[in-house]
Amino acid sequence: MNEFLKALHVQRWDDHRYYHHSRINQSLHLISALSFLAAYAMLFVDPAAAALLSWGVAMVSRQSGHFFFEPKGYDHVNQATHEFKEDIKVGYNLRRKIVLMGVWALSPVVLYVDPALFGLLEPHADMRGFVHNTSLIWLAVGIGGLLFRTVHLFFIRDVQTGLVWMTKILTDPFHDVKLYYRAPLYLLRGELIDPRHAQHSAQT
Repeated sequence: MNEFLKALHVQRWDDHRYYHHSRINQSLHLISALSFLAAYAMLFVDPAAAALLSWGVAMVSRQSGHFFFEPKGYDHVNQATHEFKEDIKVGYNLRRKIVLMGVWALSPVVLYVDPALFGLLEPHADMRGFVHNTSLIWLAVGIGGLLFRTVHLFFIRDVQTGLVWMTKILTDPFHDVKLYYRAPLYLLRGELIDPRHAQHSAQT
């Protein structure tokens, strides 16, 4: 158990120090984390609504922070290139995220072409039904994406790495609130980059 918790700490620390320099990204992660926590609660009451909130708000805000606001240049604090960080990323790096988000974005198109989704769903009769069925597909995409990468890590790394990563992903909302609850305040003060990284950026 100590080994597991130590590995979890390392994955969390690497994720924070490599991929969360921007205060905008940190603030978006806070929005994402709060949305995911609300979705966790809704999951037991209305899974479709939970999936809609998770993908429509939590995932969009989280990945927007990474794609549009996080610096992609040389990381002087960690002495690592963007390419190096992408190569060693345990979970979904930007390339894998593009694939995952692509599957998510195309899901409504598949449902439009085949409303029954090969007999797995009751065909929608109106827009509300279409949104409901889309949300169920998004729930399946989310669970599938989590399980796929976890099992993939079993083979390319080891079982513990996969289980640690899955645990990290599921508990990230709690951890992100703890880490980034002050990020919006820093933004209001005009601080766009975490000072640790801003000082090094100013020197180059």
